[in-house]
Amino acid sequence: MAEHSLTKKQQKGLRRILLAGIIYAVLMILGHSGALPSVFGNRAASFVLYLIPYLIVGLPVLRGAVLGIKNRQLLDEQFLMAIASVGAFATGETSEAVAVMLFYQVGEWFQDYAVARSRRSIKDLLAIAPEYANVERADGTVETVDPDEVQVGDVLVIRPGEKIPVDGVVTEGSSMINTAALTGESVPRSASAGSEIISGCINGDGLLKMRASKKYDDSTVSRILELVENASEKKSRTENFITRFARYYTPLVVLGAAIVAFIPPLFVGNWMTWIYRACTFLVISCPCALVLSVPLAFFGGIGAASKTGILVKGSNYLELMAGLDTIVSDKTGTLTQGNFKVTNVSCADGVQETDLLETAAAAEGMSTHPIAKSIRDALRDRGRSPELNTNLVTDAVGRTGRGLIATVSGAKVFVGNEKLMAENHIDFTPVKGDAATVVYVAKDRRYLGAILIRDEVKKEARGAIAAMKQEGVGSVVMLTGDRKSVGDAVGRELGVDRVYSELLPQDKVARVEEMLAERRKSGRRLAFVGDGINDAPVLTRADVGIAMGSMGSDAAIEAADIVVMDDNLNKIPMTMKIAKKTVGISKENIVFALAVKALILVLGAAGIAGMWAAVFADVGVAVLCILNSMRLLIYRPQLPDV
Repeated sequence: MAEHSLTKKQQKGLRRILLAGIIYAVLMILGHSGALPSVFGNRAASFVLYLIPYLIVGLPVLRGAVLGIKNRQLLDEQFLMAIASVGAFATGETSEAVAVMLFYQVGEWFQDYAVARSRRSIKDLLAIAPEYANVERADGTVETVDPDEVQVGDVLVIRPGEKIPVDGVVTEGSSMINTAALTGESVPRSASAGSEIISGCINGDGLLKMRASKKYDDSTVSRILELVENASEKKSRTENFITRFARYYTPLVVLGAAIVAFIPPLFVGNWMTWIYRACTFLVISCPCALVLSVPLAFFGGIGAASKTGILVKGSNYLELMAGLDTIVSDKTGTLTQGNFKVTNVSCADGVQETDLLETAAAAEGMSTHPIAKSIRDALRDRGRSPELNTNLVTDAVGRTGRGLIATVSGAKVFVGNEKLMAENHIDFTPVKGDAATVVYVAKDRRYLGAILIRDEVKKEARGAIAAMKQEGVGSVVMLTGDRKSVGDAVGRELGVDRVYSELLPQDKVARVEEMLAERRKSGRRLAFVGDGINDAPVLTRADVGIAMGSMGSDAAIEAADIVVMDDNLNKIPMTMKIAKKTVGISKENIVFALAVKALILVLGAAGIAGMWAAVFADVGVAVLCILNSMRLLIYRPQLPDV
């Protein structure tokens, strides 16, 4: 444990503990060896000697206890330790009084060190914030400005080793981009002209120029920082229970100690013996093992998740992830690549492929929908320019769940599914394409043909779904707006349990509401995974909303409770593993701490266990629980073989 890795506060605390510990050890050796009997045999002299290490290590605790009394917040761990150690001094147990304070401070130091280690991964994430941006002005000069001053459309110069200040598109140059701070992925990604790059990543050894597509406040890095900073506000049920427990537990402990100190002596006498037992009772009862270790476990779990590129917005969501029963997922862009490609063109008699594609592309106009883009890409692949004269397109009307109708050069063009064709009484030839979306095209109600467009599933999707089931998920459900045959084909390929197809955005919400109502009756939990802006309402309604952060919409990321920064579906079962480990460790700490304390309390009240046993029941148990929680700092979950 290198000293340079410690904060100044930790270094000062460690030096205080070591100095007091050395003096205490020397005094103990001299006292038990029989040396200087005139000194150690004298109660006043012994008191003065042991008071030295006590004040060295215990002064901050005594100061905290006094401030607590002054601020009317006296019933905390510092107050209990101060009363117990002062009581031990009063009964003549000077060495044990020092031991109580010394080992309490050892436990506090370990807790502080553990929290700092847990925060380190999140601090690394916070370090992604860029300090400056290099803006290229119209005259070719480069001005260094604050990232907040960057405007959409500004051209930025990213030198080797610099952080990308805002989201944007590369206009010149090529380089490798280090995304590890955001995604947990150690392999850099290549970027060249036309590549979209996100803020917070680090440029490699190439010079890049990029055009800003978002302001800093709307960029990925700003959103991530806000999510991380707010994560600690949302506590798990276990943490809330411990907080409430400590609120009532501590006053009861003080009352119990007062009863032990003052009631039995009224009947059996021997006041000093019972005051000593009351001090022992106070030390044993200190709830710091629970108050420190349980939140630390959840904080460590959030830190472990962030190291792998998973942002958890609160420990309550981590706790819910440990007990998921159902995972519902959108299809396009979540389980599939979201990159549509024309796989086949079926033309009616006398119609050429390029004519069919040009008619469909003209009607789609400048639509950014993936299907429209795939049609333009197919035209480009056939040597035809997809840049059409959109001035020729008028009266374009979208039909939700059907397609669109547009007037192109005076002719009415219909582009959509079977329902659009049937509603407009167009005689068409149905085309089979199990896993493909079929787009039918007609002009002035004359059927021209069909375009088959397929979206490939993510290579990790099937394995990720199998891993989710191995982690205890009973049902994986897929929701899609695609026609039934496409949804069913993709569902079979991925191994999902149920598929709901041909859904509008409001239909998805209704389906999730039905499943939530059904499962909440039995205490089961449901998560929804999505990436599009139309998924935001469903992400909000689910017990846990999981967004694909790399390509996901701003609305989806804002609405979600957990964000997977690199869109890798394997991160979902990985998060479940981290969540189960976190909840398991917190439960181990609770059971172990309460069991040991209950045993030593009974023995202490009976006079069998002394102050040393009390120190173990308090500090020893706290340190063991903290060390148990620190296992999360080195935990790296491995996905099961599927």
